[in-house]
Amino acid sequence: MSTIRLLTAAALLTLAASANASSFIVTTDSLVGSLKATSDLTSDATGSFRDNKIVRAARDDAASFVASEGAIRGVKLESAFEAIRQQAPALQATDTQLAQAILTI
Repeated sequence: MSTIRLLTAAALLTLAASANASSFIVTTDSLVGSLKATSDLTSDATGSFRDNKIVRAARDDAASFVASEGAIRGVKLESAFEAIRQQAPALQATDTQLAQAILTI
């Protein structure tokens, strides 16, 4: 009788270990996928505006905007926001996201 209990306990431990491992892998894969999607969006947004003089000139204003959590809005940054939204009307990004993207250029 104790042999059956030992075998049952061993089987349950094996199942629990494999369930933990697979849920860890799924969680890790979903986190990595989410980070990659965010990175791709930022790369797409900044790649097309890298050579835009208006956007490049707004870097200092973007830094002030991000550092002040949106309280400081420079004229160059507003011009860059307008230029980006005109060139990419389908881009659904907040001002903070755009300012952070400008800083990565």
